[in-house]
Amino acid sequence: MASHRGWKICATVTGILLITILVVLVVLFLTVFKLKDPDIVASPINLESFHVIVFPVIKFNVSIGILITVKNRNYGSFKYDNSTAHISYRGKVIAEAPLEEGTIPSHKNYNITTSMDILADKLAFDANFQRDLTTVGVVNFTSHTVVHGKGSMLKIFHKKALSHTDCNISITVGSQTVDSACTSSVKLK
Repeated sequence: MASHRGWKICATVTGILLITILVVLVVLFLTVFKLKDPDIVASPINLESFHVIVFPVIKFNVSIGILITVKNRNYGSFKYDNSTAHISYRGKVIAEAPLEEGTIPSHKNYNITTSMDILADKLAFDANFQRDLTTVGVVNFTSHTVVHGKGSMLKIFHKKALSHTDCNISITVGSQTVDSACTSSVKLK
């Protein structure tokens, strides 16, 4: 009977220990190891090259550099797919740049850079563009980037993410400067 009582005590202690470990693991996965949205910061856009000729034919060639910093706050990696950044003028897409896929290790920052060339041939016959360029002296563009990715924890748990980055870009023709304001959002699915 003593050995039977010993087995009961051992089984009870083992059961309590397993339940405690299970509760601790569940609490850790719901708090500390929970997949969090990566922070995405779109840096101010810089002007890499700028050429404007108004006479005899409008020529407007601008190269814009874009830097997006992704801060992975998770204990697992964040992998994102190939994507494309777009620049639009009054709703018309005038430039595109590919963003190549990559992986961001846990608790690391990763810079995604790209360059876009805006050429006047897509805008030459737009009356608004000609007015903005010659009269106002400021040309306003918008940039939109969507990045699909997946966060993983211990290479076991995966969660899809979708990131949107939108920028308003103003290029002042006279001083050849660029001002930008960007917003980013991430949704975990």
